Amino acid sequence: MKYHWILSHLVIAMTAEPTGIPVLILKEGTQRTTGRDALRSNLLAARAIAEMIKTTYGPKGMDKMLVDALGDVTITNDGATILDKAEIQHPAAKMLVQVAKSQDSEVGDGTKRAVIFAGELLRYAEELLDKNIHPTVIISGYRIAMEEALKVLDQIAEPIDINSEELLKKVARTSLTSKAVHDAREFFADIAVKAVKQVVEKRGDKYYVDLDNIQIIKKYGGALLDSMLVYGIVLDKEVVHPGMPRRVENARIALLDAALEIEKPEITAKINITSPELIKAFLDKEAEMLKEMVDKIASVGANVVVCQKGIDEVAQHFLAKKGILAVRRAKRSDLEKLERATGGRIVSNIEDLTPEDLGYAALVEERKIGEDKMVFIEGCKNPRSVSIVIRGGLERLVDEAERSMRDALSAVADALRDGKIIPGGGATEIELAKYIRRLATKIGGKEQLAIEAFAKAIEGLTVSLIENAGLDPIDMIMKLRAAHEKDSGKYLSIDLATGDLVNMKEKGVIEPVSILANAIKAGTEAATIILRIDDVIAASKLEKGKEETGKKPGEEEKEKED
Repeated sequence: MKYHWILSHLVIAMTAEPTGIPVLILKEGTQRTTGRDALRSNLLAARAIAEMIKTTYGPKGMDKMLVDALGDVTITNDGATILDKAEIQHPAAKMLVQVAKSQDSEVGDGTKRAVIFAGELLRYAEELLDKNIHPTVIISGYRIAMEEALKVLDQIAEPIDINSEELLKKVARTSLTSKAVHDAREFFADIAVKAVKQVVEKRGDKYYVDLDNIQIIKKYGGALLDSMLVYGIVLDKEVVHPGMPRRVENARIALLDAALEIEKPEITAKINITSPELIKAFLDKEAEMLKEMVDKIASVGANVVVCQKGIDEVAQHFLAKKGILAVRRAKRSDLEKLERATGGRIVSNIEDLTPEDLGYAALVEERKIGEDKMVFIEGCKNPRSVSIVIRGGLERLVDEAERSMRDALSAVADALRDGKIIPGGGATEIELAKYIRRLATKIGGKEQLAIEAFAKAIEGLTVSLIENAGLDPIDMIMKLRAAHEKDSGKYLSIDLATGDLVNMKEKGVIEPVSILANAIKAGTEAATIILRIDDVIAASKLEKGKEETGKKPGEEEKEKED
C-alpha cells in the first residue's frame, strides 16, 4: 500500500531504463519546461514588461494608472513605481522588476532605461537564437560589448564644476522633463539643487550625499509653485498646550529622547492609601517631580522642547507657564534630522542636559498648512539637514510631484558624486552604438553578431524616445547615425518637438554618467541571466483546503495510509 502511495505522488521525469523501471524524481503537479520552450517563455515574459514600460519613456512618454485590490489609484510614469505596484507573477519578469529596484536604490533614476535596455537585448537575442546561435555565444558577445560601452562612456563623460549651480540645475531639469511636474520644472530644479548642496559632504577627494537628510513632506492643497524649501526641519505635529507660545525667535532647542512624565516602575508595586491627605501628598510629589524636570530644562536656557516620547499634562502646564514651546511624540528620524540641522544633541536623561546640548534656530513657529498644523523649525545657521514641503491641488499630483522631486534630488546627488556628465536626449546612446559597431568588425565570428545586437539594443533607447514623440524612427536614426560619424557629432540628438538635429549640451540636456552606466550594467546582467536558463521546474501550488490546514498535498493521504 505504501508503494502505491509513492507512485501516485511522483511524476515520471525521465524515460524508462532498458530494464523497464521508470526514474521518478518530481512530485505530482510539478510542471517542467526545458530547452528552447523554457527560454522562449522567459524571453516573452521579460519583453512584455519592457514593452509595458517603453511607452512611458522620455519627455513625450505616457502615464500609467494602477489600481490596487482596495481600489486605491496611482497615476505615474515612474518606472520603479509602476513595476513595484504592478503585481508581476512570472519569475523571469520579476527579474526585470529587481533590475528596476536595483537601479532605483543605486542611482535613484534611470529605472525605465535599465528595463527597456534589458528588453531590447532579449529581443535581438531571440533573433539570434532563431539563427541557431547558442545562448553562450550571445552572452559572451554581450559582455564584451558591455565592457566596451562602459569604457567609451567614461571617455565621453566630461568633468563638471560642482560649484556651478546653473550646471546642476540643468541636470535636475533634464530629470524632471519627462515628469508630471514639467511646467514647474525650473522651480523644482532650483529647490533640488539648493537642498542637495546644503547636505553634501566632502570626504577626502569625493563628495558624499545622503538623501535621507532631505525630508520631504507632502501636503494636499495649493499649487505646485507653493512648494518650499525649509532650511531646517518641519514637524508634522502641533504645539501640545494652548497656553504655549506659537512662535519663538532665536530658539534654543532641547532634543529629548526621554518622557516628561512619571513612568511606571518596572517591578509591580502596591501603595496602601488610608486617608485623603495621603492621596494629596502622592499627587503633590508627582507634580513636584515634573516641576523639577521643567525647571531643569528652563535652567539651561531652552525655550523649545522636542520630545520623542510623551509629555504629561501637568508638565505641559509648567512648560506653558515658563513660556516654553513643546512638541511631543516626534519620530526618531525627525529628531536625528533636527540634530544635524540645529547642531544640538539628543539627550536621553534630562538630568544630563547642558546648555551645550541645545540646538539653535532663528525661528520656531506653528503654521497651518492645508488642514493640518505643523511646526516649522527654520533659519538654522548651517543646517546639514533640510526639508521640502510639496504642495499641489490634486492628491495624485502631489504623490507624483514627490516621486519627481526624489528623482531630481538623486540626479543632482549623482552628478556631485560622479563629477562627470554626459549629453542626454539619446545622444550618448547613439555615440556608444557607433563605437560598439566598430568593435564588432574587429572581433569577427558569431560573437560579432551578438555585439552588433548590443549596439542595436542601445540605439533602441533612442528609438523609444522618437517613437513616443510620434516621429519616424527609421528616418531619424539614419540622420543620427550619419551625424555621429563626424567628430563634432557626439552631442547631437533629435529635438522631439520639431524633429530637427540639436546639440544636447548646448540645449542643457545633460545627466550624470552613472545613470546610463548603471542601466547598461543592470540591463546586461538581467538579460544574460535569463538567456542562461534552459530548464524551468515549477512546484505545484497548494490547494486552498491544504493552505488552510497548513499541510502539503499528499500529507493527509499519507497520514490515512499510516
